[in-house]
Amino acid sequence: MAVNRGDPARVRCLALLVVACLTTALPARAQRETLPERVPSSAADSARTPHPSLDDTVALGAFLDGAFQQFIDELHVPGAVVAVVKNGRVLYAHGYGYADVQKRTPVDPATSLFRIGSTSKLFTWTAVMQLVQQGKLDLDADVNTYLKDFKIPATYKKPVTLRSLMTHSPGFEDGALGYLIANDSTKVKSIDETLKEHMPARVRPPLVLSSYSNYGAALAGLIVQNVSGVPFNDYIQRNILEPLDMHHATFQEPLPANLKPDGVTAYVYENGVYEPKPFEYVGGFRPAGSVSASALDMTHFMIAHLQDGRYGDKRILDSATAEQMHTRTFANDPRLPAMALGFYEQRMGGVRVIGHEGDTQYFHTAMFIVPTAQVGIFMSYVGTGAEPVREGVLHSFFNRYFPAPEVATFTPPDSFATMAAKYTGSYRFARHSSTKIDKALLAAGPSIEVGVLPKEKRLIVTGLGEHPAQFAPIGDGLFGQVGGGSTIGFTQDSSGAVTRMSVDGLPFMGTERVPLHDSPSLWHFLLGISTLIFVAALLTLFYRRKQIKPMTPEQKRIVRLSLATAIWYFLTLIVIGIVVATNMSELGASIPTSLKIALAMPVVFVLLTIALVAGAVLAWSRSYWRFWQRIRFTTFVLAAVAISLFFANWNLLGWRFG
Repeated sequence: MAVNRGDPARVRCLALLVVACLTTALPARAQRETLPERVPSSAADSARTPHPSLDDTVALGAFLDGAFQQFIDELHVPGAVVAVVKNGRVLYAHGYGYADVQKRTPVDPATSLFRIGSTSKLFTWTAVMQLVQQGKLDLDADVNTYLKDFKIPATYKKPVTLRSLMTHSPGFEDGALGYLIANDSTKVKSIDETLKEHMPARVRPPLVLSSYSNYGAALAGLIVQNVSGVPFNDYIQRNILEPLDMHHATFQEPLPANLKPDGVTAYVYENGVYEPKPFEYVGGFRPAGSVSASALDMTHFMIAHLQDGRYGDKRILDSATAEQMHTRTFANDPRLPAMALGFYEQRMGGVRVIGHEGDTQYFHTAMFIVPTAQVGIFMSYVGTGAEPVREGVLHSFFNRYFPAPEVATFTPPDSFATMAAKYTGSYRFARHSSTKIDKALLAAGPSIEVGVLPKEKRLIVTGLGEHPAQFAPIGDGLFGQVGGGSTIGFTQDSSGAVTRMSVDGLPFMGTERVPLHDSPSLWHFLLGISTLIFVAALLTLFYRRKQIKPMTPEQKRIVRLSLATAIWYFLTLIVIGIVVATNMSELGASIPTSLKIALAMPVVFVLLTIALVAGAVLAWSRSYWRFWQRIRFTTFVLAAVAISLFFANWNLLGWRFG
């Protein structure tokens, strides 16, 4: 669904994790929110005076065409589009490739409709601010004031507010499995029904930490619908799209008949050909990500926000409200980019930009504006695993037209290694599930690990990107990426203990220290050792079965129970692995019955483990076998207990679906 930096793949990762977590002691790498790959300004760009002007539209077009074509050819992107605005007019708009590969229909920036994913949220947030402007909504009131069919539980003293929703800090856990995206329109439910059915747990007080929430954005859309008395899609159409002359944009799913011919087909490049994929239904989460829009229509939206709510002779916001919407509101680290109201800040080149990125499984989008320069850029493209297109083009664009000034070097003290020790350890993004099966995503891969390189006086960080990155100190608790443009900052509590790390490119995505009981490396170790113990036990029983002395019936039952438990464990791995692999493409939309049945197997395993514990008590109390044999049996039982605890800790025990 509409998620930033790879989130649509979370469902595929969750499908893989059940196989990966249960079948190997080695960590499978789950896709996570990753460190943006910044493209640093070259020395030539930094020294160029003056830097290239956007007003040279011929050069601008040549630059963008070259940037896009490089990535399109290398990464097999079937279709893409870009548009740049300045001072209320479109400087350049161009389509690349095909909207329909089979029909050879070229991408048209005026009419081709791209799914813009989470960039859709900016329309929802704009609608919220319209009602705030009219006095119908209060940013700091309890959202339950505006809800009809259900209420958000009062888990904490502070209520969830629209301000917390707009800054991604309501304190909700995250989830996706079984309900995020549907490929079948008959399975699409209403917004209120969806949100009531899939309400996430509140895991922290609001306005404490930004942790990206699709549920929060959809909840804001429901509030717009409830308070306005107009269906959400209709409200957006009447109050934003029509005033902005956006006739090639819609929240509607599927596309209305008059726009259907202009829809860009989703593709995946497989086995040397472009395979078309079905239309993705965001359904009841539509306020968070269901917009389909053309690039030129999106320029109208950018211009309206650049001109403080005005487009031509129409207004969607008054100046004061638009300015409030664009202002820093909440930051995980006040020294780094923050959340505005819906928009989020980025530092690109040498300028502050605000905007939003968005993804579905097959479409990737970015829209950023520079209020101080009256400049905006929108881009969208089709493909999977093609993140370098967005990040590469965006940062090349801003480095070229808004080059960053030279930054003064910071000389770390000789005591750096000792001082930096407090930053070391394991972190994870706060955006995860705590109560549902989605939590197992955390077990599928390593955490973000921070270590120290004492000789170089740098931090070494793994898990933020594809490769480890080094960060040099640039201030107290601030570190800049060596050979890149990213910055990380560490937050300490009143006692001086470091509680979290923030990434400048992810103001909507805070991190937290990983508690010991959730350490993936710990569980990988325990699972691996337990699996080896089970293998050894099976081999021993098989090869030495004739050497085992005669046993009492009770002893035979315990041995058979051990054999059954080990065999059941490996059957559990195999069955769940097959079921997940077979249904992987459908897990984002629904939970197959076969998976529900397969997840009964860990429950049976736990029951067998309880029986084994009882057998161990008997073995020791009645002195079954020799002492060292009882020790080996107890080790086997402890391995079964460890596996049972693994199932329980990662919410794989039972049917904990969202």
